[in-house]
Amino acid sequence: MVKTIKAGVAALKTLESWGVTHVYGIPGGTFNNMMYALDEEKDNLKYIHVRHEEVGALAAVADGKLTGHIGVAFGSAGPGATHLFQGAYDAKMDKVPTLFLVGQVEQRFMNYDFFQELDEDPMFQDAALYARTVTTAASLPHIIDEAIRRAYAGRGAAIVVIPSDLAAEEIPADGYYSAAATHATPVLPAGSDEQVDAALRLIGAAQRPVMYVGQGVRGAADTVMTLARKLQMPVITTALGKPIIPYEFESLLGSAARVASKPANEALRVADLIMFVGSNYPFAEVMFSPNAKFIQIEADSKTLGKRHHTDVAILADAPATLKKMIDRSDDAPRSGWYQANVDNVKNWHQYNDDMMTRTTGKMRFEPVFGQINRIATDDAIFAIDVGDVTQNAVRLLKVNGRQAWTTSGLFATMGAGLPAALAGQLSFPKRQVFNLAGDGAAAMVMQDLDTEVRYHLPIINVVFSNNALGYIEDEQEDDGHEWFGIDMPAIDFATVAKGMGMTGITVTQVDELPAAFETAEANRAAGKPTLIDAKITNERPIPVEHLQLDPNQFDADTIAAFKKRYYAEKLVPLSEFLKTHKVPVA
Repeated sequence: MVKTIKAGVAALKTLESWGVTHVYGIPGGTFNNMMYALDEEKDNLKYIHVRHEEVGALAAVADGKLTGHIGVAFGSAGPGATHLFQGAYDAKMDKVPTLFLVGQVEQRFMNYDFFQELDEDPMFQDAALYARTVTTAASLPHIIDEAIRRAYAGRGAAIVVIPSDLAAEEIPADGYYSAAATHATPVLPAGSDEQVDAALRLIGAAQRPVMYVGQGVRGAADTVMTLARKLQMPVITTALGKPIIPYEFESLLGSAARVASKPANEALRVADLIMFVGSNYPFAEVMFSPNAKFIQIEADSKTLGKRHHTDVAILADAPATLKKMIDRSDDAPRSGWYQANVDNVKNWHQYNDDMMTRTTGKMRFEPVFGQINRIATDDAIFAIDVGDVTQNAVRLLKVNGRQAWTTSGLFATMGAGLPAALAGQLSFPKRQVFNLAGDGAAAMVMQDLDTEVRYHLPIINVVFSNNALGYIEDEQEDDGHEWFGIDMPAIDFATVAKGMGMTGITVTQVDELPAAFETAEANRAAGKPTLIDAKITNERPIPVEHLQLDPNQFDADTIAAFKKRYYAEKLVPLSEFLKTHKVPVA
């Protein structure tokens, strides 16, 4: 007799062959036969029962961001499918291979306007780079395999819609289900000698060059720092690239725009050359001087010249090209420009340190980050939500180059922190994982604190409660509009956490913070999650995109008012350091 296997089980074995270890979802009638397959494969593939499909979808994307391996989530037909959209678009925008399995009614009921039936292929055509409905049981594992290959190749979301009856059908057990063993990723060479030399000539002629790096330099921090010192080019990173370069690197300016740091914004305003490496930074059009010379090193031909007129464009592997630049260049003379930026970074760090150790007045957000830095392990994983917490984390977390960081980047969907923390703890069970969220984002996904408890995930959850959607509140202030629609109720998140079965701690005073974080770390060591609800003031973080510090641009009264509001008496504008080091600026 010919050996057979249920098509749903074959599909899951295909996932396993690609290294998938867990999938997220919520069962529904149209996904029952796949659920039965998950039950059969439970020793090989872990089912994570989330409380909302959106959380599962965002967690699957975070799996890809943190591990480089494809993440998987599913939803049943209709509402289960539509709840996956947040994850699908996050995968699309941040270019992360992710697979979403979508339930569908039995084939005999399709196109009959049946209960929960939707034409799901067209729904996902924009979000996904591959979306197909399976038409035969025998093709199910093959379509799963195809979807995974497409997701890796195109770096995005792939959707497979599965009519509910097909997964239960028997198919030949010796069929071909996986191309995982033959999977390969193209490796580009370094830029040519001519391209590298052309770039080096432009850098040599520049007076105020900067290097702007993104995720394309992952794993190459030493190369970036060596080149920066050799050519006297301060380094700016994208927000998503924050964990790549250690916080303590002397010329790391941070990131630019609003989710950003003071030194990066100031340097970009006067830079006469920008070397853009492994990044597709969306705010380049408004942050980069159109008159600056521009070098771009990029592995994706679609982004060459996308953000700026480009003088030297190099389609190549970024780390390899930077190494070639080191090999083919001489040491630049000591630069006043470089040193001015180093001094500016020191001044900015001192400001942040003063704010993080501040004990007077009501509790702000900075001392909370001071405690996170204090207890963070060398390989901690930071899952960052969207809002004020994003820009504050960009400025204040002292990452060391070995820690991991993830957020919803280009899509910037609130509620992404907790799902990312689930992914981080499931993929790296022995590492310390933080979920950092504002009260607005935390309220969106707090039901999945239960998922942390259910699967014994010892995540340290920190909620910054200021009873407002602070990031939007600040935008309304800048627009000159009265605050409207941004207030948040005073949710007792610690009680919510306790109701979910985890330790919940409310902190209202700075001196209560150390004990709260020590408890959280002790719980983590014991395999238990914790939520710290930090009741902070609703004071605006310093707006580095609207600095009012430079006497060449603002009168004394304006500067004094700015410094008083943001406790910035010791902050010095870059222009003063440039003057000290005799750097000419037009």
